[in-house]
Amino acid sequence: MVHQNAPLAERMRPSQLSELIGQEHLIAPGRALHSATHAAVLPSMLLWGPPGCGKTTIARLLVSGRDDHKLLTLSAVTSGTKDLKDAIQRAEDLRRLSGQRAVLFVDEIHRWNKAQQDALLPHVEDGTITLIGATTENPAVEVNRTLLSRMEIVALRPLGEPELRLVLQRALSDTERGLGAQGLQLSAAAEDLLVRMGQGDARLTLGLLERIAESAPPGATLDDTRARERLGRDSAFLSLGANEHYNLASALIKSMRGSDPDAALYYLARMLTAGEDPVFIARRLVIFASEDVGNADPRALGVAVDVAQAVALVGMPEGRINLAQGVTYLATAPKSNAAYAGLNRAMALVQRTGAPPPPLHLRNASDVLSRREGAGQGYLYPHDHPYGVVAQRHWPDALTEETL
Repeated sequence: MVHQNAPLAERMRPSQLSELIGQEHLIAPGRALHSATHAAVLPSMLLWGPPGCGKTTIARLLVSGRDDHKLLTLSAVTSGTKDLKDAIQRAEDLRRLSGQRAVLFVDEIHRWNKAQQDALLPHVEDGTITLIGATTENPAVEVNRTLLSRMEIVALRPLGEPELRLVLQRALSDTERGLGAQGLQLSAAAEDLLVRMGQGDARLTLGLLERIAESAPPGATLDDTRARERLGRDSAFLSLGANEHYNLASALIKSMRGSDPDAALYYLARMLTAGEDPVFIARRLVIFASEDVGNADPRALGVAVDVAQAVALVGMPEGRINLAQGVTYLATAPKSNAAYAGLNRAMALVQRTGAPPPPLHLRNASDVLSRREGAGQGYLYPHDHPYGVVAQRHWPDALTEETL
């Protein structure tokens, strides 16, 4: 039973899977979560999705009603190796004393290091625990491959606007767990604002509703004026997780590569609003200048370096103007990846062919022994020839230019 003084989002957690809002692609008959609820033994799984999409709620609902399963919960943010050992010991005791199967739910499992994740593996394999992990980050990057291979990956989606509106309406009408006893109304404009700020996160959306409902008299209408006054300029809802950090950086780069300055500025604004490190953005511009613009506009690298130096010199918030100049210049510049692609081919050639020596006439002839071996002999100094160009071999004897 959730205490009435608990946060609204905690009070409004569904008590059964049928109350879950969203994730129809998983709870429909024959889909992953529906099948798991009907399995005799709950399978190990990794719930992967953005904040507030229902990962913790789903873990609880999968175990509720199963007398032969017992839910143990750890947070990888606050729990360490000792806590894990204690949980494993409790799981062994449950199996030995009552025959119950322990389901260990590890929230934010990507926060544990490799050794901690590895410590789970033997206990999953021998059946001591059924592991349910939850992560907001890409499991292919953040979770050990061996552990991942023992789990079913269940990808959750952020809630859409209609689903967030349903979350709000349910909280306003529920007289036992929600705000229904207060008779509050939410104006259409305020609802639109909360849905936009919620960004697919039910927990955040309910938290915002709770903030604007504080101290409201019974029967009041919560309009957008009150909402803006109560929420102010709070933009914590835009904070980036690691996955979204890289997604927005990727979108920025690809918009510049596609010569779309407006989209590039939009993603720059998204990153800056979310508190992205401007030095990180500036470094990406310097890389882009050589990788994607290259010698189609050799000035681009100088512009990007100047932007990076300007950001370091003036700091934020004014540094955002320097970044905007760099982004729009690079987005509208002519594009060539010849240097980048050529280097990749050369690196691949080195991997294939090893390290054959340069031809003798190109080798360093700074000492007697090298000269005795013929180093430098026959080298043609281009500046001594008309137009500064002379035909001579530069590739190792074992290779040809066509090899590249």
